[in-house]
Amino acid sequence: MYLHAGNNKNIKISDIIGIFDTDTATISKITKQYLSGCEKRGETVNISYELPKAFILTAETAASSRKKQNRVYFSQLSVKTLCQRADDPLK
Repeated sequence: MYLHAGNNKNIKISDIIGIFDTDTATISKITKQYLSGCEKRGETVNISYELPKAFILTAETAASSRKKQNRVYFSQLSVKTLCQRADDPLK
């Protein structure tokens, strides 16, 4: 099963670690440092050019190896919408 995260981007539900609200999660200094590090390592994906409302943290299996790689997707959709889509992907 896949989660449609916006702009024709689908994410495998089994890879999702968490879905976070950008307004509340980025208040923490630790979260800001983590996201900054992910961006420097090239582990972030902007699904939309709009202001992101949520980010989705995943652990995906890399195609070239069988190791898990963290990736952060920034979505213009709200956490509530993403969670509803994850519960019922046919919406």
